[in-house]
Amino acid sequence: MALNEDIELLSGVALFGDIGEDKLRLIAFGAERRKLQAGQTLFRENTPADCAYVVAEGRLELSRTNRQGHSETLGAAERGTLLSELAMISAVDRKMTAIALDHAEVIRINRPLFRRMLEEYPEIAGVVRERIAANLADLNAGLDKIASRFSE
Repeated sequence: MALNEDIELLSGVALFGDIGEDKLRLIAFGAERRKLQAGQTLFRENTPADCAYVVAEGRLELSRTNRQGHSETLGAAERGTLLSELAMISAVDRKMTAIALDHAEVIRINRPLFRRMLEEYPEIAGVVRERIAANLADLNAGLDKIASRFSE
């Protein structure tokens, strides 16, 4: 896939939507592409994450282990989905397993690349902060819904 197509794909990702094309070009240029065959695992739950992935082609099944120890399908990640975004800024473990449902291709954005972007372009840090704050607000709203079930 051409660099311009990668830039277009990245611009459609919520986290990168407000980042200018010149900065997206640097991310796309420094990122790596990885191809997956159907059934191939991209990453496993509870393993250290040192990068994020953007799905460029195909679909990935997302699953995690439930309380009973069984694998539970959460859904599918399709083109334009950003997986493990916090891994670009902090050492975290994967919260789920991702397996290719069919031929798939992902763009790997490693932590050193993204941190370099944050250092060179501090305004990107504001975008990331806003995204994390929005995610936390969504999480809190979900917790409020769950808590209301227990208080009734």
